[in-house]
Amino acid sequence: MDRFMEAAVAEAKLGLAEGGIPIGAVIVHNGRIIGRGHNRRVQKGSAILHGEMDALENAGRQPAAVYRECTLYTTLSPCAMCSGAILLYGIPRVIVGENRTFLGEEELLRSRGVAVAVLQEPECIGMMSDFIAARPELWNEDIGV
Repeated sequence: MDRFMEAAVAEAKLGLAEGGIPIGAVIVHNGRIIGRGHNRRVQKGSAILHGEMDALENAGRQPAAVYRECTLYTTLSPCAMCSGAILLYGIPRVIVGENRTFLGEEELLRSRGVAVAVLQEPECIGMMSDFIAARPELWNEDIGV
């Protein structure tokens, strides 16, 4: 696993340790993490703080030129909301830890020119599988079921 996906996994573990949903993300520009985050819907009572959204928030305002040179690493396939933010800011590359437990809007991203790679990292799959089995009601709430 590369260091940027490791950082996203570390964020996911932090979210789980805080009592939240174990999904993490980092935004990388020119080989440097400029934003990192994890799903904090539970911790913050938020409707929108998925891992990717939290990473964008923590990256702060960036010029469009910066977003167009970034790669977003996320432990789980991005949902419609997070995919919309990726498209809005023109992030050209997304590296997904896994999409077996949840298949987000990868095809939408690809149809709009975003390069999407799915790694099927065993650690990401195991973390989400264990969480969904232990907390199905919280998981269903997070994905709008």
